[in-house]
Amino acid sequence: MASFPLSAKEEIVERFLDAAVRGDLPQLRMLLTHTPSLINQTGYSGWTALMLAARNGHYNVVEALLSHGCDKLPVNSSLQTAYDIAKFWGHSHISNLLAQTDNSCSGVLPELYFSRETLDRQSDKRTDKAWLEAQQSDPNTVYLLFSNVNPMVSRCEEDKSSEVLDKLCRFRYDEVKDLIQKPKTKLIFLGVEKKKPSSSCSQVQEGSWEPPAWFAVGTDEDATELLKRCRENNCFFPESPNRNLLKFSEEEAGIVAHARSVLVWHDRYSFCSTCGSGTSLEEGGHKRRCLNSECRSLKGVHNTCYPRVDPVVIMLVVHPDRNQCLLGRKKSFPVGMFSCLAGFIEPGEAIEDAVRREVEEESGVKVGLVRYICSQPWPMPSNLMIGCLAIATSTNIKVDQNEIEEARWFTRQQIAESLHRGANPALMLPPSQTIAHQLIRYWICKNANL
Repeated sequence: MASFPLSAKEEIVERFLDAAVRGDLPQLRMLLTHTPSLINQTGYSGWTALMLAARNGHYNVVEALLSHGCDKLPVNSSLQTAYDIAKFWGHSHISNLLAQTDNSCSGVLPELYFSRETLDRQSDKRTDKAWLEAQQSDPNTVYLLFSNVNPMVSRCEEDKSSEVLDKLCRFRYDEVKDLIQKPKTKLIFLGVEKKKPSSSCSQVQEGSWEPPAWFAVGTDEDATELLKRCRENNCFFPESPNRNLLKFSEEEAGIVAHARSVLVWHDRYSFCSTCGSGTSLEEGGHKRRCLNSECRSLKGVHNTCYPRVDPVVIMLVVHPDRNQCLLGRKKSFPVGMFSCLAGFIEPGEAIEDAVRREVEEESGVKVGLVRYICSQPWPMPSNLMIGCLAIATSTNIKVDQNEIEEARWFTRQQIAESLHRGANPALMLPPSQTIAHQLIRYWICKNANL
């Protein structure tokens, strides 16, 4: 049989997996330093570096992979996790390590997309006008431009893995000074950088260094003219937020979630909801103040003055036999895609009751036990997704066509095969950046480890 030369990406993945097989920790660390995205790459039959190290009993390699944030949830073509593999081969010291650090055992998922707090919000500084003004003109301050609540980005390749990502275009004060001074511009203080420069930096040595501040600039200026401000040639404003906003690095995704949610609120609530008068921005863009001095919103605390966050329950419903889960699909979904059921929490309603109500409304299935798992900010426009597992007490499905198009019970094997093999005509799961995807993977992994 003829052999074909490996691509550059395939070659580096093979070297990384081979280092895990041999227990070559220095080589593995060197490859991760240059190409961090290797951490969860798979080889033959869906085996990851963590699985290979677990099979061969390389405790130090497993430990190093976990310290780099390696994902423990994936399954191989035999539907085994790294924990299953270590246990099967009798490496109890490794299976114990995976059990101790396994997020599925503690009921906590790994950090979700949009959730990383890259910046220190420093909310106490929002009322300090003098400090904010000083930061705005600081030459180190970073500005992000938003048009129609979407950020200006550039298309780039992350590293040798050739994973295509979008990167936020960053501007300095002199480049956006004229925009900031326009009355209709919305300026949002996002926070300051958490990362500190090296100790060799002269400002650090002198004790005068302060972390750069970040601001989001929302403007209604012509998008084409705004793009001319960018020094790069491949800049653009995403046209499909639901798809394009999932293409950032973990670090930048959290920044986008914060900025976009606040800017959407400003666009929708420019007038006072109490008396209908105009409002002005305050507290670094995190409050709107009614311009009518007689308005009762100026007396006491009123939630109409602050950014809106809409709580949504999203739940994976598990069959009473514990070997199936309930997924549904909307008419707007791509062909073959199914996801967790979800719905808004109503006023005066507990999370558990919202789960039970929404599941029965959409699918006709009744739910008993409900357990909270994790949450995810979702800036489309400003939701907080509250992820839960729920145990069904009935199994007959009666779909409300106004809510969803179809709902089905899927076996654990069907789900695991879809996770391993990717999209197929029978079942396609939501993107990995979504809480729905992570809830499904959590259930698969937890069942495997139990």
